[in-house]
This record gives sequence, C-alpha cells and structure tokens, in this order.
Amino acid sequence: MKKRLVLTALRSVLWWIILVWCRTLSITAVRNEGLDALRRSGKNYVIAFWHGSMLLGWFLHRPRRNEHMSALVSQSEDGEFLSAVLERWKYFMIRGSSHIGGKEAMQLMVQAVHEGKSLAITPDGPRGPRHEMKMGAVRIAQKTNVPLVLAGIAVGHKRQLRSWDKFEVPLPFSNVAVVYSEPIYVPQDLDGMVLDEYKIEQQRRLQNLTEEAESILSASGENA
Repeated sequence: MKKRLVLTALRSVLWWIILVWCRTLSITAVRNEGLDALRRSGKNYVIAFWHGSMLLGWFLHRPRRNEHMSALVSQSEDGEFLSAVLERWKYFMIRGSSHIGGKEAMQLMVQAVHEGKSLAITPDGPRGPRHEMKMGAVRIAQKTNVPLVLAGIAVGHKRQLRSWDKFEVPLPFSNVAVVYSEPIYVPQDLDGMVLDEYKIEQQRRLQNLTEEAESILSASGENA
C-alpha cells in the first residue's frame, strides 16, 4: 500500500517538483558542441554518466521535442520509483535485467537504438563498483554503430548519500559543470582483450571529464 502511494505521488506531483528543483541550478556545459550537433540532426547516440550523478544526468539529457530517448531501469523496487519519474520526463523505459551486462538487457538496449531511440546509461550501475565502467555502453555503441558521448558531471553544493555510488542530490540554486567528450565511434573490429582495454580507456576518459568538471567549479569558488 505504501509503495503504491509513493508511486502515485511520483507520477502525479513529485516528478514535477524534481524538475523544478533541477531548473533552479546554474549549469555550465563545456565542449557540448558534438552532442548538440547530434541532437539537432536527429541522429541517435549513447550518452554515459556515472550512477552517482544520474539525477542530473537524466535531467540534462531528457528528450527534447521529436527526440526519442530510452533508459534502462531494473525490475527492482528502486527501478519502479525511478521509472515513475523518467516516464513523466518522456523517457522510453527498458525494463530489463538488474545487471547492465546481462544478455537480456543488452538485447533490449540494442533493439531500442536500432529502432531510432538514443540511450542514456550509467556505465557503473546498477550495483557498482563506483566509477568502474562495465562493457554495456561501449558494446551497444559498437553493435549499433552510433556515437558514444561521455558526460562528466560535478555539483557545487550537494548532499551525498551513504550509498555505494555516493548518490548526489544538488542543493537548489547550486552551480553545476558538465564536461562532454566528442562523439566517440567505437571501432567495429575490436574484440576480446583489445575491446576490454578500449573500455578501460573510456572509463579513464569519463573520470578525467568528471575531474575537469570539478576543477571548473573549484576555480569559480564552488566546492565540488
């Protein structure tokens, strides 16, 4: 009964409160030209941001008019609550395996991209370890031959939960920095250990982008 009431509240009111909350933030986007060009052209892509930053990741990359964006959400109870918000933000929900690397989840995400939907993904989710990228984002971009974009996100003033991902809740009117990679096309011939090394390279790149975003806020006097 309690779960049903929370889901009803999320679908009716709380999704809007979260949206308004996020709109109070002052957001600086760095090197976002590549992503903007993809969105203007209508081409689909895979965008990846860390699990602990997913509130802002979902908010920043929610679909625009005539854009189709998908998101993988597990069948868990937490997934129910998250999907209640994302559905109101016009995301297409993929309710797949609780493990991002599972075959079922991979097939569903690849299918969504082939159908013309972009994909927002947390590559260290759903259970971590924190900031350790799994193969999902890289493999989906490779299999579908669409670009992968990495987004490093930092929040100036926030509350950090005691969860494995150190989930970040930005305080109202805080400064946010987001630093993007260029669109990355994963070579089609990579496989095995070479592909795994490539994935680790993208993990380092996303971590570097996150650290760059934190430096931007530090330079402006914000504590990231």
